[in-house]
Amino acid sequence: MATLLVIEDEQVLAKNIAKFFEKSGHLVEVAHDGAVGIQAAERVQPDVVIVDFQLPGMDGLEVIRVLRQYEDPARIIMVTGHASVTLAVDAMKAGSMDLLTKPVTLQSLKDAVDRALSERGERRALDYYRQRDARQASLDALVGTSAAMQSLRDLIRTASSVEPMDQSPAAPILVLGETGTGKELVARACHQTGARAKAPFIEINCAALPAHLIEGELFGFEKGAFTDAHARKIGLIEAADGGTLFLDEIGELDLALQAKLLRVLENFRVRRLGALADRQVNVRIVAATNRDLEAQVQDGRFRADLMYRLKVFQINIPPLRARTEDIAGLARYFLAQLANRYGRTELPLDDSALAALVSHDWPGNVRELRNVLERAVLLRRTGVLCAADFHLNSSVRTPQPIAHTLAPLEPMSLDALEREHLQQALRQCSGNVSKAALVLGISRDTLRYRMERHGLKR
Repeated sequence: MATLLVIEDEQVLAKNIAKFFEKSGHLVEVAHDGAVGIQAAERVQPDVVIVDFQLPGMDGLEVIRVLRQYEDPARIIMVTGHASVTLAVDAMKAGSMDLLTKPVTLQSLKDAVDRALSERGERRALDYYRQRDARQASLDALVGTSAAMQSLRDLIRTASSVEPMDQSPAAPILVLGETGTGKELVARACHQTGARAKAPFIEINCAALPAHLIEGELFGFEKGAFTDAHARKIGLIEAADGGTLFLDEIGELDLALQAKLLRVLENFRVRRLGALADRQVNVRIVAATNRDLEAQVQDGRFRADLMYRLKVFQINIPPLRARTEDIAGLARYFLAQLANRYGRTELPLDDSALAALVSHDWPGNVRELRNVLERAVLLRRTGVLCAADFHLNSSVRTPQPIAHTLAPLEPMSLDALEREHLQQALRQCSGNVSKAALVLGISRDTLRYRMERHGLKR
């Protein structure tokens, strides 16, 4: 049950209130003046405080102001024998959630306490989920000790910490990476690491809805703007005001909507469908895609001006096969999560399991790794996980041959072999990175990452 504090100078009334709530199982502390009540609140940390307005020494409003300064303030109910509109307003401003007039019945007091406890429970639950989401979206959630992951975390810190001094919207961030690399996780980390962490984080998948529905979701609409607009709807851009709007799969956005989004990025003003006036917003846009936007620009499927406007900060997420040193740590991290989720003992990995995980190509990246581990945990309840538990042989991706015209390579180290292979592909494609990536069967971002690793230039 709950802990209640009654600050009431009428001793008989205070005693009756205490007995009434103790019968319901609550713990009740009683004080007869404001100063003693504040000391009692520091000692017992009450869930609800019932405070009289007229108290010796300091009145109820002063007591409320002090109590509301605590880190986890209690819900406060004020009672008074001289209620007025002015007092009611002052009490609410001070932090009281309710004002009851004497003579107060114990039932009405109970109803007020029940409401206070319900609201306090909901607030604590909301705070818990917010803190949990913040932990899951922090930089610590980006598991990996490789140089690539360290560079990724450093870039996120830099990008998220830059806020204009004039309180204008922050520069956009473009997150690029293959499917399953964790683009949403990076977007959330950009939000949680910066000054906007306590503001809204709103996301929309641009590939999940048809263009006409996405427009209404992004910009909102006024009542009567179209046939089914029965009520006004706030758009997601407005809803994210002060925070972050995450546009996942931005490469799938319709060209007409790309033009409207570009206008938002230029002046950060939005107009609901059917509205006559624009609204100013302060929102950071974080966009993500696994598409090659430059190739889409060349094909006329993405606006070049929007691409350049989005990539003020560009974050490239390395694929899992480019940071194999992180696979063992990721596997143990996921196994601990899965054991907790399914209420089981964490399963260790033997040497064959680690070797199988490290040697696999992981076309589905981190998401595929987690799914493979989850299936293994569900199938094997106890014991040690071995290579056979993962069934990876059938899912290993066969590298695509670069072309029949490439000359055979002499035996050499793996790094040298890869470097020579990349050089041949680039020479064959006259230095065109997009074409070379297509020939190699990898994404353009992966090729750029490999080129930087080997010191190759276009």
